[in-house]
Parts: sequence; structure tokens; C-alpha cells
Amino acid sequence: MKKIFLFFTLIISIFSFGQDLPKGFVYLSNIDKTIQSELRYFSSNNFIGKKIDGYNDNCVIVTKETAEALHNVQQVLIKKGLSLKIFDTYRPQQAVNHFVRWAKVLDDTLMKKQYYPDVPKSELFKRGYIASKSGHSRGSTVDLTIVDLKTNKELDMGSPFDFFGKKSHPLSKKIGVDQKKNRFILRKIMIENNFRPYKNEWWHFTLRNEPFPTTYFNFPIE
Repeated sequence: MKKIFLFFTLIISIFSFGQDLPKGFVYLSNIDKTIQSELRYFSSNNFIGKKIDGYNDNCVIVTKETAEALHNVQQVLIKKGLSLKIFDTYRPQQAVNHFVRWAKVLDDTLMKKQYYPDVPKSELFKRGYIASKSGHSRGSTVDLTIVDLKTNKELDMGSPFDFFGKKSHPLSKKIGVDQKKNRFILRKIMIENNFRPYKNEWWHFTLRNEPFPTTYFNFPIE
């Protein structure tokens, strides 16, 4: 009976805590359970329109240093009635490979109207929207926004996450005053907590002095 009990305890433990992560990586929920998440590549709500390879669960995995920095950001936002919401963090190389394969199939434009209406799919590589390597695979890059906890709605940032176009540039002049303010709130608090913004995407930030600056990981998200 004791052996059976230990067996089931082990099984429950495995399913409760997921896989054994590489040293230096953590599940964000183990550091801060209040940060919201909606991993878009675990669903069909993304620029491809299908679940992406390597995304087997809606769990956020990041380097330990990134998790601690996000926790610091969240502590400030919570006091203001706001919360972070994660769209993507660590991204397996197999997911990047999926993007590359998709980009080469020019007639697969299922989500063009929503995500890249003004960009020919044939130019996604040339314009830098798709690449064979991603900083996300190093574990310290995050895609996120801010949610108003009273309404549980995302702040209006002027363009959707993963929208391919100049409207997504953080300092775009094609958005309204309130949208610019919302982007500034996100940008300011992320920079103050040791994140570096990306010039082409308002949602994209990388931890300064990231622990794995040259290593691209490929373990699945589960």
C-alpha cells in the first residue's frame, strides 16, 4: 500500500509541476502568481492561425532573473490597479522553425487581414518580421501588455500584439494620444526594471545582461 501511495504521489507531482527545466529557468507562476498570461502561440489566435510547435501548455517559462524583474514590475502595477499580461516569453527553437516554414508558403495567408494587411508575405523575411533565430529562445525576452484590473481589459495600445506594420513601432505617430500614454506607461516601467525595449514592437522587451546571451534553447513549453 505504501508503495502505491508513493507511486501516485510521484505521478501527481510530475503533472503538477511540469517538466524539469534547464538550470536557470523557472515557471513564472512560481515567482508571481498574479501576472496574467495568454500564450498566443498555444492557440490559433496568432499570425499563422494555428497552434505553434513546442507550445504544449499555457505556462510561462523564463530565466530566473527575468521572472524576478517581472515580479518587481508587477508589484508597482498592482498598487495602481493594473497587471502585466504575458503574450509570449521563452520560445523554443522548434517554434521559430515553424514560423520560418510558414513564411515560405506564400499562399497560406489565413490571418493576413488581421496581422499583416499592408505587408506582402513574400517580404516578411526582408522586413525582419520573421527570422531563423529569435531572442525569445534565450529565455529573457518578453512580449506583454498591461491590463486594468477593474475591467480586466487590456489597455488600448493602438495596435494588436504581433501586428506587422509601422503602427506597432513604440513611438508611432499613427496612434492616438491615450494610446501613446498607455505605451509610455508600459515602456517606462519596463525600462526602470532593467528591460531594453525594441524599436519595432511596443510589446517586446529584453532583460539587460541576460544570462544566456548566445544560447538558443529548444525544450518545449509544458
